Amino acid sequence: MQITNLFKKLFFSFFSALFTITSAQALSLQKTSVILDAPWGMTWLDENHLLITQKSGEIYKVNTQDFSQTPIKHNIPSIQYGQGGMLDIISEENSVWVTCSIEKDGKHTTSIYLAELSGDTLVNEKKIYEALPYIKSPYHFGSRLELKGDYLYASIGERGEGMIAQDPTNSIGSIVRIHKNGDIPDDNPYVDNPNWLPEIYQIGVRNPQGMSLDPLSDDIFISNHGPKGGDFIGPVLAGTNYGWKQIGWGGTNYSGTKVGEGNAWEPGFLKPDFIWVPSIGVGGIKFYQGNAFPEWQNSLLVGSLKFEYLSVLHRQNNQFIKEELIFKNEIGRVRDIEINNKGEIFLIADELDSSLYVLRPN
Repeated sequence: MQITNLFKKLFFSFFSALFTITSAQALSLQKTSVILDAPWGMTWLDENHLLITQKSGEIYKVNTQDFSQTPIKHNIPSIQYGQGGMLDIISEENSVWVTCSIEKDGKHTTSIYLAELSGDTLVNEKKIYEALPYIKSPYHFGSRLELKGDYLYASIGERGEGMIAQDPTNSIGSIVRIHKNGDIPDDNPYVDNPNWLPEIYQIGVRNPQGMSLDPLSDDIFISNHGPKGGDFIGPVLAGTNYGWKQIGWGGTNYSGTKVGEGNAWEPGFLKPDFIWVPSIGVGGIKFYQGNAFPEWQNSLLVGSLKFEYLSVLHRQNNQFIKEELIFKNEIGRVRDIEINNKGEIFLIADELDSSLYVLRPN
Protein backbone atom coordinates (compact mmCIF):
# COMPACT_ATOMS: atom_id res chain seq x y z
CA MET A 1 0.00 0.00 0.00
CA GLN A 2 1.47 3.31 -1.12
CA ILE A 3 0.44 6.46 0.77
CA THR A 4 1.55 9.67 -0.89
CA ASN A 5 1.52 13.24 0.31
CA LEU A 6 0.18 15.04 -2.74
CA PHE A 7 2.14 18.19 -2.17
CA LYS A 8 5.41 16.30 -1.95
CA LYS A 9 4.63 13.81 -4.66
CA LEU A 10 3.38 16.16 -7.34
CA PHE A 11 5.44 19.20 -6.33
CA PHE A 12 2.53 21.64 -6.18
CA SER A 13 4.76 24.69 -6.15
CA PHE A 14 7.55 25.79 -8.46
CA PHE A 15 8.44 22.16 -9.19
CA SER A 16 4.86 21.34 -10.22
CA ALA A 17 4.97 24.00 -12.92
CA LEU A 18 8.37 22.77 -14.06
CA PHE A 19 7.17 19.17 -14.23
CA THR A 20 4.07 20.15 -16.21
CA ILE A 21 6.13 22.14 -18.74
CA THR A 22 8.64 19.31 -19.09
CA SER A 23 5.86 16.79 -19.77
CA ALA A 24 4.06 19.13 -22.17
CA GLN A 25 7.12 19.36 -24.42
CA ALA A 26 6.51 15.76 -25.53
CA LEU A 27 2.70 15.93 -25.67
CA SER A 28 -0.01 17.53 -27.75
CA LEU A 29 -3.34 18.24 -26.02
CA GLN A 30 -6.08 19.09 -28.51
CA LYS A 31 -9.40 20.70 -27.67
CA THR A 32 -11.82 19.41 -30.29
CA SER A 33 -14.90 21.12 -31.75
CA VAL A 34 -17.23 18.91 -29.68
CA ILE A 35 -19.48 20.98 -27.39
CA LEU A 36 -20.36 19.43 -24.02
CA ASP A 37 -21.87 20.60 -20.72
CA ALA A 38 -20.93 18.60 -17.61
CA PRO A 39 -20.13 15.33 -19.42
CA TRP A 40 -19.71 12.30 -17.16
CA GLY A 41 -19.09 9.04 -19.01
CA MET A 42 -17.95 7.78 -22.39
CA THR A 43 -17.46 4.49 -24.19
CA TRP A 44 -16.30 3.30 -27.59
CA LEU A 45 -19.12 2.32 -29.93
CA ASP A 46 -16.61 1.32 -32.60
CA GLU A 47 -13.06 2.38 -33.41
CA ASN A 48 -14.18 5.78 -34.72
CA HIS A 49 -17.17 6.68 -32.54
CA LEU A 50 -17.64 7.49 -28.87
CA LEU A 51 -20.87 7.65 -26.90
CA ILE A 52 -20.74 10.44 -24.28
CA THR A 53 -23.24 11.22 -21.53
CA GLN A 54 -24.10 14.52 -19.88
CA LYS A 55 -25.45 14.75 -16.34
CA SER A 56 -28.45 16.68 -17.64
CA GLY A 57 -29.61 13.58 -19.54
CA GLU A 58 -28.21 13.88 -23.05
CA ILE A 59 -26.22 11.19 -24.87
CA TYR A 60 -24.11 12.07 -27.91
CA LYS A 61 -22.43 9.96 -30.57
CA VAL A 62 -19.13 11.61 -31.52
CA ASN A 63 -17.17 10.85 -34.67
CA THR A 64 -13.52 10.94 -33.60
CA GLN A 65 -12.31 11.56 -37.16
CA ASP A 66 -14.11 14.85 -37.83
CA PHE A 67 -15.54 15.44 -34.31
CA SER A 68 -19.11 15.78 -35.50
CA GLN A 69 -21.63 14.98 -32.79
CA THR A 70 -25.12 13.53 -33.05
CA PRO A 71 -27.73 13.44 -30.26
CA ILE A 72 -28.95 9.96 -29.35
CA LYS A 73 -32.70 9.76 -28.81
CA HIS A 74 -33.77 7.85 -25.71
CA ASN A 75 -36.47 7.58 -23.05
CA ILE A 76 -34.34 6.76 -20.02
CA PRO A 77 -35.90 8.62 -17.05
CA SER A 78 -32.69 10.11 -15.68
CA ILE A 79 -33.10 12.82 -13.03
CA GLN A 80 -30.32 15.38 -12.52
CA TYR A 81 -30.18 15.83 -8.76
CA GLY A 82 -27.12 16.97 -6.80
CA GLN A 83 -24.23 14.74 -7.89
CA GLY A 84 -26.63 12.47 -9.76
CA GLY A 85 -27.97 12.48 -13.30
CA MET A 86 -27.12 10.61 -16.48
CA LEU A 87 -23.74 9.21 -15.51
CA ASP A 88 -21.74 6.31 -16.92
CA ILE A 89 -22.17 4.47 -20.21
CA ILE A 90 -20.64 1.31 -21.64
CA SER A 91 -21.33 -0.58 -24.86
CA GLU A 92 -20.73 -3.92 -26.53
CA GLU A 93 -21.76 -4.36 -30.16
CA ASN A 94 -25.24 -2.75 -30.26
CA SER A 95 -25.95 -3.19 -26.54
CA VAL A 96 -25.64 -0.09 -24.34
CA TRP A 97 -25.75 0.11 -20.55
CA VAL A 98 -26.10 3.40 -18.69
CA THR A 99 -26.22 4.38 -15.03
CA CYS A 100 -28.46 7.21 -13.94
CA SER A 101 -30.17 8.54 -10.85
CA ILE A 102 -33.92 8.00 -10.66
CA GLU A 103 -36.53 9.27 -8.20
CA LYS A 104 -39.37 7.77 -6.20
CA ASP A 105 -41.36 9.53 -3.46
CA GLY A 106 -38.83 12.34 -3.20
CA LYS A 107 -35.88 9.97 -2.79
CA HIS A 108 -33.24 8.92 -5.31
CA THR A 109 -31.02 5.99 -6.17
CA THR A 110 -28.57 4.69 -8.78
CA SER A 111 -30.09 2.55 -11.54
CA ILE A 112 -28.79 0.67 -14.58
CA TYR A 113 -30.61 0.62 -17.91
CA LEU A 114 -29.91 -1.72 -20.82
CA ALA A 115 -30.87 -0.73 -24.37
CA GLU A 116 -30.05 -1.42 -27.99
CA LEU A 117 -28.69 1.24 -30.31
CA SER A 118 -30.58 1.40 -33.59
CA GLY A 119 -29.22 4.16 -35.79
CA ASP A 120 -29.25 7.22 -33.54
CA THR A 121 -31.93 5.92 -31.14
CA LEU A 122 -31.85 3.72 -28.05
CA VAL A 123 -34.62 1.13 -28.29
CA ASN A 124 -35.88 -1.68 -26.05
CA GLU A 125 -34.80 0.29 -22.99
CA LYS A 126 -35.14 -1.71 -19.79
CA LYS A 127 -34.20 -1.03 -16.18
CA ILE A 128 -32.18 -4.06 -15.14
CA TYR A 129 -30.99 -2.89 -11.72
CA GLU A 130 -31.69 -0.34 -9.00
CA ALA A 131 -29.69 0.13 -5.82
CA LEU A 132 -31.76 -0.14 -2.65
CA PRO A 133 -32.86 1.65 -0.62
CA TYR A 134 -33.79 4.96 -2.23
CA ILE A 135 -32.30 7.75 -0.08
CA LYS A 136 -33.05 11.46 0.29
CA SER A 137 -29.52 12.70 -0.35
CA PRO A 138 -27.85 14.50 -3.30
CA TYR A 139 -24.46 12.86 -2.66
CA HIS A 140 -22.30 9.90 -3.67
CA PHE A 141 -24.06 8.00 -6.42
CA GLY A 142 -20.90 6.14 -7.53
CA SER A 143 -22.21 4.80 -10.86
CA ARG A 144 -19.16 3.56 -12.81
CA LEU A 145 -19.59 0.48 -15.02
CA GLU A 146 -17.17 -2.16 -16.28
CA LEU A 147 -17.66 -5.32 -18.32
CA LYS A 148 -15.72 -8.51 -17.73
CA GLY A 149 -16.74 -11.66 -19.54
CA ASP A 150 -20.48 -12.14 -19.09
CA TYR A 151 -20.55 -9.91 -16.01
CA LEU A 152 -21.41 -6.26 -15.51
CA TYR A 153 -19.83 -4.56 -12.50
CA ALA A 154 -21.24 -1.32 -11.07
CA SER A 155 -20.10 0.97 -8.28
CA ILE A 156 -22.76 2.20 -5.86
CA GLY A 157 -21.88 5.15 -3.62
CA GLU A 158 -22.96 5.29 0.03
CA ARG A 159 -25.00 8.46 -0.55
CA GLY A 160 -23.34 10.23 2.39
CA GLU A 161 -24.80 7.74 4.86
CA GLY A 162 -21.49 6.40 6.22
CA MET A 163 -21.92 3.13 8.10
CA ILE A 164 -24.64 1.95 5.71
CA ALA A 165 -21.69 0.73 3.61
CA GLN A 166 -21.12 -1.99 6.25
CA ASP A 167 -24.66 -3.36 5.91
CA PRO A 168 -24.85 -5.98 3.12
CA THR A 169 -28.64 -6.21 3.41
CA ASN A 170 -28.66 -3.13 1.16
CA SER A 171 -26.52 -2.29 -1.86
CA ILE A 172 -25.50 1.23 -0.83
CA GLY A 173 -21.70 1.63 -0.58
CA SER A 174 -20.85 -1.49 -2.55
CA ILE A 175 -19.67 -2.97 -5.83
CA VAL A 176 -22.36 -5.12 -7.41
CA ARG A 177 -21.91 -7.80 -10.05
CA ILE A 178 -24.76 -8.88 -12.31
CA HIS A 179 -25.08 -10.56 -15.67
CA LYS A 180 -25.39 -8.33 -18.71
CA ASN A 181 -29.15 -8.89 -18.74
CA GLY A 182 -29.50 -8.03 -15.04
CA ASP A 183 -29.71 -11.59 -13.70
CA ILE A 184 -27.79 -12.45 -10.53
CA PRO A 185 -24.77 -14.73 -11.10
CA ASP A 186 -24.86 -18.05 -9.27
CA ASP A 187 -21.18 -17.66 -8.34
CA ASN A 188 -21.43 -14.31 -6.55
CA PRO A 189 -19.67 -14.63 -3.17
CA TYR A 190 -22.72 -14.45 -0.90
CA VAL A 191 -25.50 -15.47 -3.25
CA ASP A 192 -26.78 -18.10 -0.78
CA ASN A 193 -26.34 -15.98 2.36
CA PRO A 194 -29.70 -14.55 3.51
CA ASN A 195 -27.87 -11.71 5.29
CA TRP A 196 -26.41 -10.37 2.02
CA LEU A 197 -28.08 -9.10 -1.11
CA PRO A 198 -27.11 -11.64 -3.79
CA GLU A 199 -25.78 -9.03 -6.25
CA ILE A 200 -23.18 -7.66 -3.81
CA TYR A 201 -19.58 -8.47 -4.72
CA GLN A 202 -17.69 -6.11 -2.38
CA ILE A 203 -18.69 -3.69 0.40
CA GLY A 204 -17.24 -0.81 2.41
CA VAL A 205 -16.71 1.81 -0.31
CA ARG A 206 -17.63 5.49 -0.08
CA ASN A 207 -17.96 6.94 -3.58
CA PRO A 208 -16.19 4.96 -6.33
CA GLN A 209 -16.18 7.03 -9.52
CA GLY A 210 -13.63 5.15 -11.62
CA MET A 211 -13.35 1.52 -12.77
CA SER A 212 -10.91 -0.16 -15.14
CA LEU A 213 -9.96 -3.73 -16.01
CA ASP A 214 -6.28 -4.47 -15.33
CA PRO A 215 -4.71 -6.23 -18.36
CA LEU A 216 -2.09 -7.89 -16.13
CA SER A 217 -4.08 -9.33 -13.23
CA ASP A 218 -7.50 -9.41 -14.97
CA ASP A 219 -8.91 -7.74 -11.85
CA ILE A 220 -11.13 -4.71 -12.00
CA PHE A 221 -9.75 -1.70 -10.11
CA ILE A 222 -11.73 1.18 -8.67
CA SER A 223 -10.94 4.74 -7.71
CA ASN A 224 -12.74 5.72 -4.51
CA HIS A 225 -13.29 9.10 -2.90
CA GLY A 226 -12.17 9.26 0.71
CA PRO A 227 -13.41 11.95 3.11
CA LYS A 228 -10.91 14.71 3.92
CA GLY A 229 -8.00 12.62 2.68
CA GLY A 230 -8.02 8.93 1.84
CA ASP A 231 -8.81 8.75 -1.89
CA PHE A 232 -7.58 5.39 -3.12
CA ILE A 233 -7.03 2.90 -5.93
CA GLY A 234 -7.71 -0.77 -5.23
CA PRO A 235 -8.96 -4.03 -6.73
CA VAL A 236 -12.49 -5.40 -6.76
CA LEU A 237 -12.12 -8.79 -5.05
CA ALA A 238 -14.96 -11.18 -4.28
CA GLY A 239 -16.42 -10.95 -0.79
CA THR A 240 -14.03 -8.28 0.50
CA ASN A 241 -14.66 -5.14 2.54
CA TYR A 242 -12.75 -1.84 2.23
CA GLY A 243 -13.96 -0.74 5.65
CA TRP A 244 -15.88 2.53 5.22
CA LYS A 245 -16.91 4.06 7.64
CA GLN A 246 -15.04 2.12 10.31
CA ILE A 247 -11.83 3.34 8.69
CA GLY A 248 -11.06 6.36 6.51
CA TRP A 249 -7.84 5.29 4.68
CA GLY A 250 -5.82 8.05 6.36
CA GLY A 251 -8.44 10.76 6.01
CA THR A 252 -10.63 12.52 8.56
CA ASN A 253 -14.21 13.72 8.59
CA TYR A 254 -14.69 17.16 7.04
CA SER A 255 -15.06 18.54 10.56
CA GLY A 256 -11.55 17.30 11.32
CA THR A 257 -12.70 14.54 13.67
CA LYS A 258 -11.45 10.98 13.34
CA VAL A 259 -13.13 8.39 11.15
CA GLY A 260 -13.73 5.46 13.51
CA GLU A 261 -10.62 5.02 15.64
CA GLY A 262 -8.59 7.12 13.23
CA ASN A 263 -6.80 4.17 11.61
CA ALA A 264 -5.90 4.15 7.92
CA TRP A 265 -6.42 0.39 7.90
CA GLU A 266 -7.48 -2.34 10.31
CA PRO A 267 -7.23 -6.16 10.14
CA GLY A 268 -10.16 -7.76 8.37
CA PHE A 269 -10.42 -5.06 5.72
CA LEU A 270 -8.90 -5.03 2.25
CA LYS A 271 -5.92 -2.70 1.89
CA PRO A 272 -6.03 -0.23 -1.00
CA ASP A 273 -3.07 -0.32 -3.37
CA PHE A 274 -2.49 3.46 -3.49
CA ILE A 275 -3.81 6.24 -1.23
CA TRP A 276 -3.75 10.03 -1.48
CA VAL A 277 -3.63 12.23 1.62
CA PRO A 278 -4.92 14.88 1.17
CA SER A 279 -7.59 13.89 -1.31
CA ILE A 280 -7.22 14.69 -5.01
CA GLY A 281 -10.91 14.17 -5.84
CA VAL A 282 -10.03 11.08 -7.85
CA GLY A 283 -12.21 10.65 -10.92
CA GLY A 284 -11.99 8.34 -13.91
CA ILE A 285 -9.16 5.83 -14.29
CA LYS A 286 -7.94 3.74 -17.21
CA PHE A 287 -5.15 1.20 -17.60
CA TYR A 288 -3.08 2.29 -20.56
CA GLN A 289 -2.54 -0.03 -23.50
CA GLY A 290 -1.34 1.34 -26.80
CA ASN A 291 1.61 2.35 -28.94
CA ALA A 292 1.41 6.13 -28.65
CA PHE A 293 2.97 6.22 -25.16
CA PRO A 294 4.92 2.95 -24.77
CA GLU A 295 6.48 4.11 -21.50
CA TRP A 296 3.00 4.04 -19.91
CA GLN A 297 2.10 0.53 -21.05
CA ASN A 298 -0.06 -1.25 -18.41
CA SER A 299 0.23 1.76 -16.07
CA LEU A 300 -2.87 3.47 -14.71
CA LEU A 301 -4.07 6.85 -15.96
CA VAL A 302 -5.77 8.87 -13.20
CA GLY A 303 -7.98 11.95 -13.43
CA SER A 304 -8.16 14.47 -10.60
CA LEU A 305 -11.33 16.48 -10.12
CA LYS A 306 -10.10 18.63 -7.23
CA PHE A 307 -6.69 19.57 -8.64
CA GLU A 308 -7.70 19.29 -12.32
CA TYR A 309 -4.86 17.08 -13.46
CA LEU A 310 -4.12 13.90 -15.38
CA SER A 311 -1.42 11.61 -14.04
CA VAL A 312 -0.04 8.14 -14.58
CA LEU A 313 0.60 5.63 -11.78
CA HIS A 314 3.63 3.56 -12.72
CA ARG A 315 3.99 -0.05 -11.59
CA GLN A 316 6.78 -2.39 -10.72
CA ASN A 317 6.17 -6.05 -9.83
CA ASN A 318 2.40 -5.32 -9.96
CA GLN A 319 2.78 -2.59 -7.32
CA PHE A 320 2.04 1.08 -7.90
CA ILE A 321 5.32 2.77 -7.08
CA LYS A 322 5.11 6.40 -8.21
CA GLU A 323 2.78 8.99 -9.69
CA GLU A 324 3.85 11.12 -12.65
CA LEU A 325 1.99 14.33 -13.46
CA ILE A 326 1.04 14.60 -17.16
CA PHE A 327 -0.72 17.96 -17.09
CA LYS A 328 -2.55 20.23 -14.67
CA ASN A 329 -5.05 23.10 -15.02
CA GLU A 330 -5.53 22.56 -18.75
CA ILE A 331 -9.09 21.24 -19.20
CA GLY A 332 -10.75 21.45 -15.77
CA ARG A 333 -12.03 18.57 -13.63
CA VAL A 334 -10.87 15.39 -15.38
CA ARG A 335 -13.91 13.12 -15.29
CA ASP A 336 -13.36 10.20 -17.68
CA ILE A 337 -10.66 8.64 -19.85
CA GLU A 338 -10.76 6.45 -22.97
CA ILE A 339 -8.01 5.17 -25.30
CA ASN A 340 -8.35 4.43 -29.02
CA ASN A 341 -6.64 1.69 -31.02
CA LYS A 342 -3.70 4.01 -31.76
CA GLY A 343 -3.10 4.60 -28.06
CA GLU A 344 -4.32 8.21 -28.19
CA ILE A 345 -6.03 9.34 -24.98
CA PHE A 346 -9.50 10.90 -25.03
CA LEU A 347 -10.63 12.97 -22.07
CA ILE A 348 -13.74 14.72 -20.82
CA ALA A 349 -13.91 17.27 -18.01
CA ASP A 350 -16.85 17.77 -15.65
CA GLU A 351 -17.30 21.42 -16.59
CA LEU A 352 -19.96 23.55 -18.23
CA ASP A 353 -19.07 24.82 -21.70
CA SER A 354 -16.60 21.96 -22.07
CA SER A 355 -15.38 19.73 -24.89
CA LEU A 356 -13.72 16.46 -25.82
CA TYR A 357 -9.92 16.53 -25.57
CA VAL A 358 -7.30 14.31 -27.22
CA LEU A 359 -3.79 13.69 -25.89
CA ARG A 360 -1.17 12.57 -28.44
CA PRO A 361 2.61 12.52 -28.71
CA ASN A 362 4.10 15.59 -30.38
